[in-house]
Amino acid sequence: MKPGPNERVMRGDAAPRRLVVLRHGETTHNAAGIWQGQLDSPLSERGVGQAEAAARALASFAPVRVVASDLARARVTGETVARVDGIPVTTDERFREIHAGDWQGLTGDEVRASYPEDMDRLLRGEDFKRGGHGESVADVAARCRAGVEALLEDLGPGECAIIATHGVAGRALAADLVGMDQQTSWKALGGLGNCHWAELVEGRAGWRIQTWNQSAATAMARDEALA
Repeated sequence: MKPGPNERVMRGDAAPRRLVVLRHGETTHNAAGIWQGQLDSPLSERGVGQAEAAARALASFAPVRVVASDLARARVTGETVARVDGIPVTTDERFREIHAGDWQGLTGDEVRASYPEDMDRLLRGEDFKRGGHGESVADVAARCRAGVEALLEDLGPGECAIIATHGVAGRALAADLVGMDQQTSWKALGGLGNCHWAELVEGRAGWRIQTWNQSAATAMARDEALA
C-alpha cells in the first residue's frame, strides 16, 4: 500500500514537494457581495488582471502543472497561470467551492435577514451544512483532500503544483493537510483574498504552511526588500 501525503518517507536529501493553493481572481459576484458557492460566475475585468499578475509571480516557484476547480472563475485563473508559465492544466471538480445551498445567489444582507441564527453560528466558526441542503466545511475538506491524494501520485521530489480553487475550499484544504481543525483555521488563518495563495511544503513529519495569503503585490515587495 502506498503511503498517504502525510506518510510519505523523505529519503536522503530529496527536495521537498510544494503545493501552492491559489484562490481565483475577483468575480462579478465577489464585487457585488453575493454568495457564490457553486454558482458559475465569471471573473471581473479586475479578476482577469489579478490572475495575470499572480501567474507572473508564481513563475518563481517553477511549477510543473496546474489543477483547477472546474468552475469558470477558478478554471480561467488556472488556465491563465498555466499559459503564462508554460505548463499543463487540468480540472478536478473536487476542488470546487463549498455548496452553499439556498444561500447561493443571495447577498450577505439577504442571507442575514433570512437565516439570522445560521449567520450567528457561522460567525462563531461553527460548521454546518450551508443553506439547508449545502455542504459543511468538513465535506469540502474531505473531497479536496481526495483531489490532493490523486495529484500527489504524480508529483515528484522537488516539484511544485498549483491548485486553483476557492476561498473556503482553499482554507479547508490547507488546514486538513497540516492537521489543523477547521474551527481553529477559521480563527487563525482567515480567508484567502482574490488571487492570493498559500504555499505548503512537505517535510519528514508531513505538510506545513510556509506562507499564507500571499499575492503578486506582497511577493514583489518581498523581492524588493531582499534585493
